[in-house]
Amino acid sequence: MVDQEPVDYGKMNKKVVFTENDHRHAKLVIRLRHDDLRQSQFFRAIISGYLEQDERILSFIEDIKAQSIKKKTKSKKLKQKGTELLSDTGFSEDQIDNIFDLIAEEHPEL
Repeated sequence: MVDQEPVDYGKMNKKVVFTENDHRHAKLVIRLRHDDLRQSQFFRAIISGYLEQDERILSFIEDIKAQSIKKKTKSKKLKQKGTELLSDTGFSEDQIDNIFDLIAEEHPEL
């Protein structure tokens, strides 16, 4: 396990927050209890490993970056195809941009 580096400066008042669905959160809590870890221990260890360039974490990051690039490429192709289809409908460029902004807000994973 990666040792947590000591904090030499700054206040411990920064929060890292994100949302997750109930099912995945419950699975996380169960796994953490099984491994006798607290959420704060887990996330601090992952962050420390990433910041300290731990090879195990970096290998995993490389794997997810590749997925992300594939998703971005697919999303770009879909957006281009959608723009072509919408341009045939008579919408203005601003209206098309607004439609894609709304889609991105509703489906950030695309």
